[in-house]
Amino acid sequence: MIRTVDSPTHVSAPVLAAYSYCETVTGQQARNFAYGIRLLPAPKRRAMSALYAFSRRVDDIGDGALADDVKVARLEGTRALLARIQEGAVAEDDTDPVAVALAHAAQAFPIPLGGLDELIDGVLMDVRGETYETWDDLKVYCRCVAGAIGRLSLGVFGTEPGARGAERAPEYADTLGLALQLTNILRDIREDAGNGRTYLPQDDLAKFGCSAGLDGPIPPEGSDFAGLVHFEVRRARALFAEGYRLLPMLDRRSGACVAAMAGIYRRLLDRIEREPDAVLRGRVSLPGHEKAYVAVRGLSGIDTRRHTSRQAVRRRA
Repeated sequence: MIRTVDSPTHVSAPVLAAYSYCETVTGQQARNFAYGIRLLPAPKRRAMSALYAFSRRVDDIGDGALADDVKVARLEGTRALLARIQEGAVAEDDTDPVAVALAHAAQAFPIPLGGLDELIDGVLMDVRGETYETWDDLKVYCRCVAGAIGRLSLGVFGTEPGARGAERAPEYADTLGLALQLTNILRDIREDAGNGRTYLPQDDLAKFGCSAGLDGPIPPEGSDFAGLVHFEVRRARALFAEGYRLLPMLDRRSGACVAAMAGIYRRLLDRIEREPDAVLRGRVSLPGHEKAYVAVRGLSGIDTRRHTSRQAVRRRA
């Protein structure tokens, strides 16, 4: 069982200011994520914002226009900052608000901060321009940049006392992260290709005649691009189904948060499946009213109850 630690009732003004900065970063740069975490109580919401702000910093280094050697140096500097946070060496009056907020969150909740080391490892793969021959190869990358975030988030959420199978919660959180990342990869195919990055496995691209590249508004001549997308969508759906086993293990508001974030991405997946070529014309997204609907479903517990009932049916079968 993974329990959260009760946050202290008093949070100092410098720490609150640091959290406020992280929440602003989250609201401005992570709309899907922000929709989910608004369902959490304030201590958990602040901790999740601190995790996001640190992760955003790492991602921005990898995605920026700096020379690769400069990116590597900055990523290693960020790793050194993470080590200071892990050692408890960041004071409340430190000039870095993200470090202050994350240090406080790590004291309030059992967050496995080593997951952020994994994130840095994943972004270094991007800097090196790595490609992936097989799904097993790509899973290593996805676990670094997304599975680790799922496990870090679970440190904030915790699991309910007596939750059945709670020892597997980190595994399910990791798998849900993979599902979200694969959805991201499908959504951003053209944008990533334009930046010289190819994430889908080379053997999948070859199987569907897409090895020539996907950086244009139409699929390669003679390819089965729709077949490629539908193949990856089925893979993502299987990951979502496995990862959703986490939901019944969480308290109501944490479960609502996860259901909302995962629900937004599942709806994106539905859109991509209906119109595969759309991802070559631009980024597929959901309107605000649809995200709000997903959030309401999460808060109502519909998705959690549905998955719990499916598990019960499987156990009786």
